[in-house]
Amino acid sequence: MEPQDRFETLGVEREGHLTWLTLDRPESLNAMNAALVRELRAFFWGLVEDAETRVVVMRGAGRAFCAGLDLKAHAAEPGAGRASVPDGLRAQRTISEIVMLMRRAPQPIIAAVHGAACGGGFALALAADVRIAGESARMNAAFIRLGLSACDVGVSYFLPRHVGASVAAELLLTGNFIDAARAERMGLVSGVVPDADLEAAARALAGDMLRNTPLGLRLTKECLRMSLDAGSLEEVIALEDRNQVLAAGTADFREGVAAFLEKRAAKFRDA
Repeated sequence: MEPQDRFETLGVEREGHLTWLTLDRPESLNAMNAALVRELRAFFWGLVEDAETRVVVMRGAGRAFCAGLDLKAHAAEPGAGRASVPDGLRAQRTISEIVMLMRRAPQPIIAAVHGAACGGGFALALAADVRIAGESARMNAAFIRLGLSACDVGVSYFLPRHVGASVAAELLLTGNFIDAARAERMGLVSGVVPDADLEAAARALAGDMLRNTPLGLRLTKECLRMSLDAGSLEEVIALEDRNQVLAAGTADFREGVAAFLEKRAAKFRDA
């Protein structure tokens, strides 16, 4: 792996066209302080112009994925608890923008979740395109247990789309944890592996994606994202038709067809 960027609270390493994004505050279970929020926003903003990165794996250092907002750091900030409504909205948006940037990023994002993924950490996992879990993973919408609404940082958008309205309502209204085994049964995660195998499983899944064309990956993520919010089948079909015509005009498509007919591995060039 090669270091890509220098951050205080994030580890970013490139392995070919795969970028590993590690939340790196293990002493606080990777809880989200102001620096981590700022750097996550900067990283996901940068993906739009990062043509070298084709797949991102997001994970947490130490014993957890992300324990949510760093309440100790938040309480120590000047004026904590006394912010005006406009200031509160601005602060809230700095966090919620992260999941919107993840959703708009051209690259597929895989969340490799182990240990706690609570509150904002749950939101990060939900905003990823694919989730795989270690056996220790435990996720919850912790906000409601702190006296807030459980509907925060996109959780009420993503969760019912992943598990359906009833299970989403149960988890949001109670703040109860969902463990890895139930998450797999509910379709919230694509698979569960021993924690020691989580990195290898994420690398293998990313490798399966990276065998495909860069344009195909980008167009597929874009179409999936828009299809979730489409108002009709006709809207989805129109987008699919547009994407197929774009992809069919590339040299990579011609290479893919030739490789299939010649029974060999394709050599895509993003062209």
